[in-house]
Amino acid sequence: MTWAGKILRVNLSKGTVTSEPLNMQWARDYIGSRGLGTKYFTNEVDAKVDPLSADNKIIWATGPLTGTMASTGGRYTVITKGPLTGAIACSNSGGYWGAEFKMAGWDMIIFEGKSPKPVYLYVNDDVAELRDAGHLWGQSVWNTEATLKKELQDPLTRISSIGKAGENGVLYAAVVNDLHRAAGRSGVGTVMGSKNLKAIAVRGTKGVGNIRDPKAFFEAVKVSKKVLADNAVTGTGLPAMGTQVLMSVINEVGGLPTRNHQDSQFEGAKDIGAEAMAKPRETDGKKHLVTNQACFGCTIACGRISKMDETHFTIETKPQYRGANGGLEYEAAWALGAANGVNDLECLQYANLLCNEEGIDPISFGATIGAVMELYEMGVLTKEQVGIEANFGSARALAFLAEETVNGRGFGKEIGQGSKRLTAKYGHPELSMSSKGQEFPAYDGRAIQGIGLAYATSNRGGCHLRGYTIASEVLGIPVKTDPLEHEGKPELVKAFQDATAAFDSSGLCIFTTFAWGLQDLAPQMQGACNEEYTVEELAKIGERIWNMEREFNNRAGFTSKDDSLPKRLTDASVGAVKTGPAKGKVNMLAEMLPKYYAVRGWDAEGRPTAETKARLGL
Repeated sequence: MTWAGKILRVNLSKGTVTSEPLNMQWARDYIGSRGLGTKYFTNEVDAKVDPLSADNKIIWATGPLTGTMASTGGRYTVITKGPLTGAIACSNSGGYWGAEFKMAGWDMIIFEGKSPKPVYLYVNDDVAELRDAGHLWGQSVWNTEATLKKELQDPLTRISSIGKAGENGVLYAAVVNDLHRAAGRSGVGTVMGSKNLKAIAVRGTKGVGNIRDPKAFFEAVKVSKKVLADNAVTGTGLPAMGTQVLMSVINEVGGLPTRNHQDSQFEGAKDIGAEAMAKPRETDGKKHLVTNQACFGCTIACGRISKMDETHFTIETKPQYRGANGGLEYEAAWALGAANGVNDLECLQYANLLCNEEGIDPISFGATIGAVMELYEMGVLTKEQVGIEANFGSARALAFLAEETVNGRGFGKEIGQGSKRLTAKYGHPELSMSSKGQEFPAYDGRAIQGIGLAYATSNRGGCHLRGYTIASEVLGIPVKTDPLEHEGKPELVKAFQDATAAFDSSGLCIFTTFAWGLQDLAPQMQGACNEEYTVEELAKIGERIWNMEREFNNRAGFTSKDDSLPKRLTDASVGAVKTGPAKGKVNMLAEMLPKYYAVRGWDAEGRPTAETKARLGL
């Protein structure tokens, strides 16, 4: 079994670091990473805790397949109660940190309390100790990583850290590792900052052993890698175009939310998608996209490495942003671009670099800017308040507000509170395109019905990664369903949510599910861990995890009223789609939600019934 069998418990208030054995029964029942980390968290933390108090805890967790030869085995998750939403927060990241931590011989770290001064955790195999981080406080993620690698005299050390955003209390601050991979959403970086925890530096040389049946595992890995290679999305589309391949696809189906969801098609989509990144610029004849990049053990390589136009207004006087660096993913390109009507690719990349450098979620940031621009155009906000003319389409406003927000200056402090709090403060809460306080990503819930239901019911607030029905509704994976049809979507959403929870918990990347189903995960889990991990058992574990998260939120005070979408998405009198295939449509949440509750085995108030809990062993 590929669990390391050990967890680190760090009491920041006392400055102690102790090792304890992993609860193996929980490991079997919840697998690892998202599932197991959430089990520990919900077992130890009062659901009503203030997310930014010392009583909240924050957990870094790997899965049993993290650090193995399974494709994409580099994932880890950060679990806490989120300050943006007040709900369970669980954010997933790739890169190399997760595998390094697992190779040091650990499954998980639980941080509790609050340090009286800035510290970082140093882990080198069996050695784990808190060290002073006073000299790192106020530094960016990039500077923190460079400084620690130099200090520790080991360039192979992997760093998971926060930038100024997490220190300054931006409510959607991210935890960043390997310079541009991030546990991005729900404010996990904010909780890290509230505890005076700056970074975790890890060096692991043990590797991952204890594979239950090496022959069966390697055979399953080999077969499943071929499935990825032979698939049009994971074998061709993502390596060549990255997630940005979606920009034109989603725009064509009329599901690209534009100008704070006022429109669902963006006339500038062609200027900010994959094709634009791969085309030589008129200014210097060079391409924006330099190459693709893979995380640990990944055979897909969807990551982008880009280089900006050195003459662009954003970096004319900033040579530090001119090198090859982490490039735009689809979600960030949408949030910084279409959501604000901005079609300047170089400006989007600049704002994206700032998000990486100081540790901030580009989805919540960009979507909040969309609300700011709408309030500005309505005359609710003025140039004096915002600090710049902030009309839709203004690249200069986007760049300026990104700088203000990551550095905690001026109106940037308000943007850092997210769209729900900002729009409420200025009298227009209906302009926050969010659910449970977390901003929606890059798909319009009116044009794509299932994803609207997924947003409303997601345990961590508006999110596409908790049940990516886009695969079925737009891409036809594993079966094609009509995005405009709401019948059958409650069943589809539940199936995606449960399967995703199992994949997330294994330590593998959700992008594998463009090609794989649970039938591909099961033999790998059986070879590595336990022969009882059948397709049916994995689906049940995914469902168990989903219900556990739901129960925590219910205890935290969430009710069925929070499974909601803004009126712009549900009320034809204020927000029917204006153009494209979905013209005239709104999301049919009111019809879908009761059916979803029934399919889930919940009562009319969205609470798991006693029967459901008994069946899932909760």
